[in-house]
Amino acid sequence: MNPFLTTGHPMGSVRAYGCDASVLLDPTPANPETEKTAPINIGLAAFEVIDEIKAALEERCPGTVSCADIVVYAARDASSLLSNGHVHFAAPAGRLDGVVSRAADAQRDLPDSTFTVSELIRNFRRKNFTVEELVILSGAHAVGVGHCSSFRARLSAPPAQIVPAYRNLLSGKCAAAAGGADDPVVANNVRDEDPRAVAAAFPSFLGKLRKARDFLDNSYYHNNLARIVTFNSDWQLLTEKEALGHVKEYAENGTLWDEDFSDALLKLSRLPMPPHSKGEIRKTCRWVNHH
Repeated sequence: MNPFLTTGHPMGSVRAYGCDASVLLDPTPANPETEKTAPINIGLAAFEVIDEIKAALEERCPGTVSCADIVVYAARDASSLLSNGHVHFAAPAGRLDGVVSRAADAQRDLPDSTFTVSELIRNFRRKNFTVEELVILSGAHAVGVGHCSSFRARLSAPPAQIVPAYRNLLSGKCAAAAGGADDPVVANNVRDEDPRAVAAAFPSFLGKLRKARDFLDNSYYHNNLARIVTFNSDWQLLTEKEALGHVKEYAENGTLWDEDFSDALLKLSRLPMPPHSKGEIRKTCRWVNHH
């Protein structure tokens, strides 16, 4: 469920089976399509960092700390580091690692960047998250990157949905990288963009660029209201009355967002496995123990 392992929606890899590290499992001959292979999880990365943490823990206290707990602690620490300590929460331990991982489940359960606001609300509601929490967790898009394929339709969206200069910036970056990459990535936050690209396509934004990239704050909400966000699912929050109200609320009060984002991440980390589900503490995060 780590929002910083994925460039998709910050609901991350939490799905029907709860927060169980099932997304870390590699494909096998018996199960060639795990959650990692799902198209909706295109942005997943940094698995080797989890591997290193797990190996160090197994050396010191074997069979004690689950991969699911490691992912939650990584989310906690990443949030704190990227926000200069403004986002923080105490994450309890004791999760078990799931033994089921299916790409089809991820495709069915995870919110997509193309969703309408109604689809987003329904998706989050199934996991007992409110409209407000949908808006809160979307603020994680202040950091990270997105694949061009995830916002392709935005490149032809009208000015009412995306500022033309920003749309041109995205189009240029996706087109320029197309020769060297099948599906290039672009910064989620225009504040983290390459100054040369901004100067060419969106010069009015040059003064707002940051020297330090990937700072987790409430800038996502300012960008959304200004129609300079990448994903359709971001812009869609402006089309529903309650969601729009919360976007404005967090744009005006960054401290409140820090606190509410901390609470929402904690709630996300507590999503349980279904009753009677089988769980374990894996020896390695990429394989179930009987592999």
